[in-house]
Amino acid sequence: MDIKRLQEIFTKIYGGDSECTFFSPGRINLIGEHIDYNGGYVFPCALDFGTYGLIKVRNDNAINLASTNFDLKVNSNLDNLRFIESDDWANYPKGVMKIMMDNGYDVKGMDILISGNIPNGAGLSSSASLEVLTAEIVNNLFNNGSIDKIEIAKMSQKAENDFVGVNCGIMDQFAIRMGKKAKAILLNCETLDYNYADVNLLDYEIVIMNTNKRRALNESKYNERRSECDKALEVIRKVKEVKNICELKPEEFDRIENLFTDEKIKNRAKHAVYENARVISAFNCLNKGQLLEFGRLLVESHHSLKHLYEVTGKELDAIVEEALLTDGCIGARMTGAGFGGCAIALVKKDKIESFTIRVKSNYIKRIGYEPNFYSTGIGEGTHRVEPQ
Repeated sequence: MDIKRLQEIFTKIYGGDSECTFFSPGRINLIGEHIDYNGGYVFPCALDFGTYGLIKVRNDNAINLASTNFDLKVNSNLDNLRFIESDDWANYPKGVMKIMMDNGYDVKGMDILISGNIPNGAGLSSSASLEVLTAEIVNNLFNNGSIDKIEIAKMSQKAENDFVGVNCGIMDQFAIRMGKKAKAILLNCETLDYNYADVNLLDYEIVIMNTNKRRALNESKYNERRSECDKALEVIRKVKEVKNICELKPEEFDRIENLFTDEKIKNRAKHAVYENARVISAFNCLNKGQLLEFGRLLVESHHSLKHLYEVTGKELDAIVEEALLTDGCIGARMTGAGFGGCAIALVKKDKIESFTIRVKSNYIKRIGYEPNFYSTGIGEGTHRVEPQ
């Protein structure tokens, strides 16, 4: 991102120079899908692209928001921060400021310019990136950087849940705030206990494959899956007192699966239990440098999401199938909520160009439009950008 150019745009919009710049990454989840609300482990990492914020502190309570990604500019005030549908993207930062003030933290007026390079609707957490960016700006500028990192993630999630009205889990905001360069985070979604794993991919690189079908896991499908998991939990509790499905180990599930009379409900639970075990195996594989086994776990995860949890769709299945048929790829899976958005592939560095050409060509033949590809490194969590 050309920060000098962003500073020029800021000056043009606001008539004065910005005082500081912050960066907040996007995220991918390497493995562990649809188990955050079942008390399981997830394995996300921060990306090396994301959202920039340029700020000038004001001496009044006005909050002025502009973005290079959207034409919409929003003028608000700290005395009256409320959700307004026509404010669109600006509701995310407004929500974070409101939650932080409700929690007793200092917030002052600001002119803000936002600029991101996370593809919108791709499921790489552009909204969480913007939320955590806002929280870290407020923390750094007005609260002496004193707010705990996990508290920042929790308040950002609360803004999305309570202010914007999206029932997301904690994973996105947690990964974006707690991310470290070249590390992934094994996160227990129930307790928020976490460990870092070194992501040393040797001759391989993570390629993000955007199906360009805008992610459309709408509330009804999402809520449907959650209620199916609640029904599965009722069945499990007949024989074992558990708080969440993911407390079961695969061998325990195998012993009780004949209790399920509804195949669909059984499949939802089976995915959650086995996916949770795969996450822990993947964490161990990366720590030991066992990349082939890690790749195999990615493929298993995709098959489970396709056949047991039924959240992939023809676009994600096509791009993953084509990736796995292409030389140099040792693993691929959908990432995120599903029904569109992105998949990831583990690809040999010297094969990435030929991999991209082949997968793109075959995807167009099957689906009718182009996908996009991004080679990514694993970057730092949200932070202030020091002047060059």
